[in-house]
Amino acid sequence: MKGKKQKKKKMWVFLGAGVVLLSSLVLSIFLYPRVGEIDILLKDVAMFINKAAMYPFTALNSEKNVSQNESYVIQKNINSSLEKEIQELKDVLELNRTLTEYEPIHATILSRNKSYWFNTITIDKGKSSGIRKDMAVITARGLIGKITKVSHNSSEVKLITADDENFKISIAIQTNDVDNFAILSGYDLKTGLMKATGIDKTTNIQIGDTVLTSGLGSMFTAGIYIGTVEKIENDKYDLSKTIYIRTYQDFNDIHYVTVLKVKS
Repeated sequence: MKGKKQKKKKMWVFLGAGVVLLSSLVLSIFLYPRVGEIDILLKDVAMFINKAAMYPFTALNSEKNVSQNESYVIQKNINSSLEKEIQELKDVLELNRTLTEYEPIHATILSRNKSYWFNTITIDKGKSSGIRKDMAVITARGLIGKITKVSHNSSEVKLITADDENFKISIAIQTNDVDNFAILSGYDLKTGLMKATGIDKTTNIQIGDTVLTSGLGSMFTAGIYIGTVEKIENDKYDLSKTIYIRTYQDFNDIHYVTVLKVKS
């Protein structure tokens, strides 16, 4: 029993080392100067990390007490996690080609408060990288929040899912080339839908309409993608509508973000 526990402990130590190695190498990609060679570099990094991370398990498998099935499950989980992070990083880097009016600043998530998981995240870029308060923060799937606190080498991002009555975002719902304005005012943890209010009952909003930032109120510039309309409800007095918006960002699982710095 004691020997088994020691082997398991050793396995977790190796796994921790693999995670640290993954983080270091992925961060280095952001400093890689040639966008055209990103795909090649990512494949090399993925292969190197996979081999390095799996070496301890291969070695431990040679000992009879380690289950082959258990090792296979661990390897499968590592491969899946690695592929997901590499794809997320590629998506973020792809933003460079579409954000022509911005100077994108790519950053990595440093930490999240477990008690306020959907309220804030901390990223590894700050004043030294040109980040300032109130800048919009996005992923390849759309808006996720804005910068609220900045230090020299890190920043705090308030997420659009935050439970904060004062954090209102003006949005534009695009219906047949017409912008209908509303206020983003809540997030439903169970459904994963954003809620928007302040819409007159006569407004012709349809399921599937695109939702963007409106640019009103000076919090965000106009045109940042948020999601699509998934559900429409009339209030109990039949005076206004409430719409529910599907974002395509998994707020439980964010690793890399892009801060939008407007070009001067």
